[in-house]
Amino acid sequence: MSELMKLVPDSAPFNDEQRAWLNGFLAGWVGMQGGDLGAGMANGTALLDAPAEAVEEEEEDFDWHDPGVPMDDRLEATKDKPLKRKLMAAMAQLDCGACGYICQTYSEAIASGEESDLTLCSPGGKETSKMVKKLLKESGGAEEAGGGAAAAAPAETGWSRKNPFPAKLVRGFNLNGEGSAKYTTHVEIDLEGSGLEYVVGDSLGVYPTNCDDLVADVAGAVGLNGEVTPALKSEKDLADVSEELLEVLEKSTKDLGEKIKIKGWLSDDSKLEGMDVLDVLRSVPKAEPSGEDFLDSLSPLKPRLYSISSSPKAHPGQVHLTVGRVSWAAGERTRKGVASTMLADRVDEGAEVKVFVHKSHGFTVPSDPSAPMIMCGPGTGIAPFRAFLEERDATKAPGDNWLFFGDQKGDTDYLYRDQINDWVEAGVLNRVSTAFSRDQEKKVYVQHRMLEEAEELWAWLDRGGYFFVCGDAKRMAADVDKALHEVIAGAGGKGADGAKKFIEEMKSDGRYSRDVY
Repeated sequence: MSELMKLVPDSAPFNDEQRAWLNGFLAGWVGMQGGDLGAGMANGTALLDAPAEAVEEEEEDFDWHDPGVPMDDRLEATKDKPLKRKLMAAMAQLDCGACGYICQTYSEAIASGEESDLTLCSPGGKETSKMVKKLLKESGGAEEAGGGAAAAAPAETGWSRKNPFPAKLVRGFNLNGEGSAKYTTHVEIDLEGSGLEYVVGDSLGVYPTNCDDLVADVAGAVGLNGEVTPALKSEKDLADVSEELLEVLEKSTKDLGEKIKIKGWLSDDSKLEGMDVLDVLRSVPKAEPSGEDFLDSLSPLKPRLYSISSSPKAHPGQVHLTVGRVSWAAGERTRKGVASTMLADRVDEGAEVKVFVHKSHGFTVPSDPSAPMIMCGPGTGIAPFRAFLEERDATKAPGDNWLFFGDQKGDTDYLYRDQINDWVEAGVLNRVSTAFSRDQEKKVYVQHRMLEEAEELWAWLDRGGYFFVCGDAKRMAADVDKALHEVIAGAGGKGADGAKKFIEEMKSDGRYSRDVY
């Protein structure tokens, strides 16, 4: 028997006949799991020699690793698992890479003590960082967690997340019509000379800067001089109220009432809901931290990831983004999304924007150019599908294309309307199904259009169609997934169980992909 087939070690207490039978059984079992014979070895160790944890991990399927599953349910599903899996359940479940890891490797790095920054999960935000801190505290900390060796983030070379390229903004303009409640910026960035390459489906990481007014207000509230302004503008997160900031403020105030207030925040950070750094500083005006302590206590300003909305074949040397401007009223203040308002309001043509390419690893046009493609992307979720269609157009791909798009109002919020109409006339885009929620009394969304066109949608899926979704994970993507199950169960005649199986097969074949956030 070859070494590859020797899954049972010679030291195991079996005779030759028993050992031969077990080797054959285990080789067959490995094959049924979809692996090759080499997969039966755990780091070069026979399965029967491997520790129980290694065998257990081989069988993990992470069925709770889904952005549509609430955190409480994910934590319940992992309550009897090691700390590294509980930490993974606290992540946003998107494997977006914004943290420099994926959910599994980030959680393993924290559990092993190799990563000390607990705030890297941008999509998870405070909910994730708060739960990660709680889980670590309950476990006794990373050193006592027994998390094992973590798979660290891959080393980065060239222009990357840790070394972004100083690109130039070509232009940016509002895609929404006059009277719209929204402001969506189409952004064009010059990559010439960078050597950066991307494919449709990839994302662009953008390092934002804080607006000057907010920087000035924060510096004034804490009594800092102008020398720290550059750090506040481009290095520090002024939205996140860190535990370290609260501790610095508590130590630097002599006012008993302020100390009690801060201790209340530290014991129950739900009281900080909706507050940013400036709100906190104005709430404890007698706190006088040193400039160094204050800056050190602030969280670092993290990059934002945006789905690329261009094909490099259509726009050589450029990358395009489709970014919704975020701002809202908070008492007497106007709060702003740091990156979205930077791109909409604070970056002039020709100005520098620090960027890097984040690979999608699978979210891209079908490798078979003749395969049907169904794209569901309301609002700014249309971004990657503009890129997909530009790619299919540029390569003259013969496959049929169907776009589901929705927003508030057809007159003002039909993003890229002219380009979409051109594709329809040219035969690049075979079907367009729109859902403008505010154009009638009863709100209509893309999932409703899917159900209305269930028979035709099933026909596309039945002939090998690929289904793509981009947008909000917890609401839209979850509703679209539910509608997709209903379409397959009903129009496809599969029933609920059959629909679930059909979709699992689509996922394993790469025919159902989501870019959600």
